[in-house]
Amino acid sequence: MKKFKFLTSITLLALVLITACKKIEPQPSTSTGGKTFPIQTTIHSSVNLGVAQNFAVIAGSSITNTGPTNITGDLGLSPGTSVGGFPPGILNGTLYINGALVEQAKLDMTAAYNDAAGRVATDMVTVAGNLGGRTMTPGLYKSTSTLALSSGDLTFDAKGDANAVFIIQVASALTVTSGRKVILAGGAQAGNIFWQIGSSASFGTTSSFKGTIIALGSITFSTGAELHGRALARNGTVTMESNVFVKE
Repeated sequence: MKKFKFLTSITLLALVLITACKKIEPQPSTSTGGKTFPIQTTIHSSVNLGVAQNFAVIAGSSITNTGPTNITGDLGLSPGTSVGGFPPGILNGTLYINGALVEQAKLDMTAAYNDAAGRVATDMVTVAGNLGGRTMTPGLYKSTSTLALSSGDLTFDAKGDANAVFIIQVASALTVTSGRKVILAGGAQAGNIFWQIGSSASFGTTSSFKGTIIALGSITFSTGAELHGRALARNGTVTMESNVFVKE
């Protein structure tokens, strides 16, 4: 009888320990507080850039450059006449200052901005603050204030779909601090990422960014920053300093 009681006590203790371990076992996060944002099921079409898709950089007031910036893609200004820094900047494309083609590109980028800003979805994800260390999967993301990439890198994961579209609506400014990077995973393409910026965007030294940036105001790149995509400033200046731009 004593032996039976001893075994029963051991069995009960084991069950208690197993139950306790199950209770404290960490669970994956599905909230915006976790590393990966919630998966969205709505499939979004690409944002049509029209003629603007041929440009790596478009500005609405002026373009300034310092140092050996290298641009692959066309460079456009409308309206305005001030384009400085080429050379020493290298343009692997065509420079357009006013004229019918860049004026049409400005109209098309405005339409693209309005398209991206107007997108809605029932499973849209609200974002805020710092995106560093997070992972975005295909879909629509909306910020009602500023956004930053200031602590850790941001990953876009297309989950194996090379055509997957990402749209990020930023109500005001976007700030990327020095050395921060955007990483592509799961077949994600820079040409399918669209950043609609309600005011201006700035990129710190040696940062590496992906996607088409359509800003209502200005776009500023500090020394050594890289962009794979497009920098399109509707009303403001695009400022560059020894950067690399590759239209994608």
